[in-house]
Amino acid sequence: MKPFQVLENFIVLEGLDGAGTTTQLELLEERLTRIRVPHFCTYEPTRGDVGKLIHETLRGQVALQPKTIALLFAADRLEHLCKPHVGIVHRLERGELVVSDRYLFSSLAYQSIHCGFDFVLSLNQEYPLPKYLFFIDTPVSLCQTRLAGRPRLDLFDPIEMQEKVDSSYRRTIEYFQGSGMIVKFLDGRQPPDRIFNSLWENIRDMPIMNL
Repeated sequence: MKPFQVLENFIVLEGLDGAGTTTQLELLEERLTRIRVPHFCTYEPTRGDVGKLIHETLRGQVALQPKTIALLFAADRLEHLCKPHVGIVHRLERGELVVSDRYLFSSLAYQSIHCGFDFVLSLNQEYPLPKYLFFIDTPVSLCQTRLAGRPRLDLFDPIEMQEKVDSSYRRTIEYFQGSGMIVKFLDGRQPPDRIFNSLWENIRDMPIMNL
């Protein structure tokens, strides 16, 4: 494995669709705002020009080849990282804590199912890693129960696909062992407040929290 750059003060939340990453992002946003830590909470795919096309594809409104989708995610990520003044890298340089709901690990977990791990890795291997990766480990069956309450399913939401994604996530996380990134598994079966407490215990002593 090639050496990866690890970005201090960058946190990523990952998990299956329905695992609760968005809920944890919202809880973290509330806490960071309350204690006045300079921060930026974000997500992938973004709502930028490339991200909008990805959202349309996931909703089935646009039909694209799997490798095209993988390329779009990588392009959206580059803009997310490097867009002048508002990109992740620029915000970190200004002293902000950045938290993202999904990042390159989602690409490796989802797009590699149809495109192969090595191809998706080749699109993302130049991107830096976060200091912390929190994987909300939630059973596929529980995620499917939660997804059943949504008005519509996305392209990757059916149970057969999510079972493959779950295995792909674990392969992805194993690949990055020894990269210098801190990986924590959170029990997604717990109530959201307990999951958040576990997350917060891991990051509360980061230097940026006490400036």
